[in-house]
Amino acid sequence: MCGLFGLLRSPSAAHPEWASDAFVLLGMLAEERGDDSSGVALFTGRAVTSAAPVPPDAADISVDGCRIVKGRGRFGRVWRSDLLLALLDVAPVAVGHTRHATQGSPADLANAAPLAVSGPGAGIVAAHNGDVAAGALRRRFALPPGLGGTDSEAIFQALAGRTDPVSISEVLRALVGRAALTWVERARPDRVHLARAALSPLAVAVDTEQNMYWASNPRWFREVRANTRVRFASAVMLREGTYLEIARRPEPRIVARAEFVPTARPADLDERVWAGFTPADRDRDRAQLRHVLHRPGVGHDTGGFATVA
Repeated sequence: MCGLFGLLRSPSAAHPEWASDAFVLLGMLAEERGDDSSGVALFTGRAVTSAAPVPPDAADISVDGCRIVKGRGRFGRVWRSDLLLALLDVAPVAVGHTRHATQGSPADLANAAPLAVSGPGAGIVAAHNGDVAAGALRRRFALPPGLGGTDSEAIFQALAGRTDPVSISEVLRALVGRAALTWVERARPDRVHLARAALSPLAVAVDTEQNMYWASNPRWFREVRANTRVRFASAVMLREGTYLEIARRPEPRIVARAEFVPTARPADLDERVWAGFTPADRDRDRAQLRHVLHRPGVGHDTGGFATVA
């Protein structure tokens, strides 16, 4: 079970260093969900209209519009405050990931996230928590061969170049397995896309300076509140089958959303989905699950959970 975390910075925030402290702490907390590898993508805010493919196995690369740093092991081993904190303080968007490998060798940095995936236009930079049927996804959307060995790459190849909720939802409905996703179009680095498909948790919070954050565990926001100067105005767990597009200006706000029916496999119903959750948080989230189950040869059923109306 991987960990997602990130920051969409408000243009009017009076204390940018507070949000940076929160982001770094979220990365430390996300180690509980994976320590095979970890990484961050820090955006400059510069839009890229065309770009050459980004080497997937680079440990630290500055590409047009963002810097991607990743490595094997825990977030605390990869994060370098002396090299990255000044950039983080001014980055309008920061995307983080900690990996628990399910597909693709944990030793290969090409499988570490965030991933820069080419596609129409300049492509996307993205991270995924979960495990999906990548082969079926590649066949359905006639995707090119991947550069690494992860299912995540297949998901983001399918999403690259899709900019409207209808076409994005087409991909999200096609996912079979666990998935929570975050991605940024390099051509529009002032916007963040978040999606929760089946099971893999994703929470979103807004602080009192209007910065927006996301994380794989709602408890992490309570830890941030207790250990930094950040105070949250709201924090919610996204329901399964939710897609959001969030713009940064004039203040972070939802500009597009969609609901879809997510699909899981029987083997995906694993308590480790809620690794690190308090029992109360786990039970609240479990009570709202609404995916359908995929059973090869017999179609879908609800698996005892309510489906979307």
